[in-house]
Amino acid sequence: MLPVVALAGRPNVGKSTLFNRLAGKREALVADYPGLTRDRRHSLVVLHGLRAILVDTPGVGQGGEWGETLQGQFDRALEECDVAVLLTDAREGLRAADETAASRIRESGTPAVLAVNKSEGQAPEISVAEFHALGIAGPLAISALRGDGVRALSERLARMAPEFAGPESPGPAEAESRGAGPAEPGPAESSDSPESAPAEPGSARSRRTRIAIIGRPNVGKSTLVNRYLGEERMLVRDEAGTTRDSIALNFNHAGRPCALVDTAGIRRRARVAPGPERLSVTQALQAIEQADAVIFLLDAREGATEQDLRLIALALDRGRAMVIGVNQWDRVRGEARARINAKLERQLNFLDFVDLHRVSALRGWAVGRLLDSALCGVEAASRDLPTGRLNALLREAVQEHAAPRRGGRRIRLNYAHQGGKRPPVVVIHGRQTQHLPPDFRRFLARRIRQRFGLRGTPLRIELRRAPNPYVEAPESNL
Repeated sequence: MLPVVALAGRPNVGKSTLFNRLAGKREALVADYPGLTRDRRHSLVVLHGLRAILVDTPGVGQGGEWGETLQGQFDRALEECDVAVLLTDAREGLRAADETAASRIRESGTPAVLAVNKSEGQAPEISVAEFHALGIAGPLAISALRGDGVRALSERLARMAPEFAGPESPGPAEAESRGAGPAEPGPAESSDSPESAPAEPGSARSRRTRIAIIGRPNVGKSTLVNRYLGEERMLVRDEAGTTRDSIALNFNHAGRPCALVDTAGIRRRARVAPGPERLSVTQALQAIEQADAVIFLLDAREGATEQDLRLIALALDRGRAMVIGVNQWDRVRGEARARINAKLERQLNFLDFVDLHRVSALRGWAVGRLLDSALCGVEAASRDLPTGRLNALLREAVQEHAAPRRGGRRIRLNYAHQGGKRPPVVVIHGRQTQHLPPDFRRFLARRIRQRFGLRGTPLRIELRRAPNPYVEAPESNL
């Protein structure tokens, strides 16, 4: 499990500013997901080399007046996190709400860091002086706005948070390329002992492939798991929110050992009542981070919502193989099918490399194809891309479509090699590569996908430029 770090404190002390600072303002990873409290956000971040889930919580009441709802939200944040950051305001000084928050953190037993924000322009020892009274050792003076002291805070959090050993977490991946696959699932062999250790590159067949099933509530995730296992293993009801925890179940598909993870659905904000369901985003992020592949289920009658698209983009950004299932297709009839197909084509046009299957988990229609596509995506994500073949492809692509000019000189793409797996990374060296337009990058990505059969996995292209010998050469002594 990834460690969870919660930012807590009264309103207007700078929690959201610190959240954005630690998250690097990477909107692809920052999720203002409906289904949580009004301004509670989750982000997958790296804290001094440690991957973690960062949670931005609502501000707690001032003057010691804690409403029941805010108190419950704060207590749940403490329950789900491994480390809490209590943020205070150096300009306003110590307040009663700060003392109440610190007391609750101590009572919960949650490890905590005290960060005194808005300390710019003051000596650190002066900024933190009165906050020693909160009883949290080693307060840090920071400025979330300017970044002062944030590195030290990140280092301390990394030391305090439990380590997670999981699959490599790539940076943003290009989203480009969709199809189908055959076969139904074979007999299932289930067990209750989850194997959560992710695969190492190149060892996909030596361990269980972990597949997370993600989607909104009541789209049929638990029904799909039961179909694969061949028994009523997961509780299924015709109401949203039945599944509360992410549960891993082992079985075999076509001789391949797999572990299915059924996750709690993520709902729209207005439909979420206070309670354990508010942890569903954290659980979904954990499941995505630990998975080798993601089966994303949509409701055929609703299509893809904005929330679905955000989660899909997040999973791809984390480099996970993916397949999309449009469930309850058996309930769509006649002209409605053509209308829904057109809607999905428009909504998912950036996913032309991801297989999309129209399925019925209840009746068993085409559910085996989802697993086939997920496993194919895992294979593709770990595939070797020989340097010779990559360079031959690069030469052919440039001969067909010459790279554009910049400042009267053509951008040069000299050679390429593989820079990583899961997802595949292709590194291209050349001159002025920083000016290569996005459409040409997409053209190269499509060519690479077609040549190497990279379906179901994101593909990253990294451009590196050679130094200009006339600009960057050391000065002569002559």
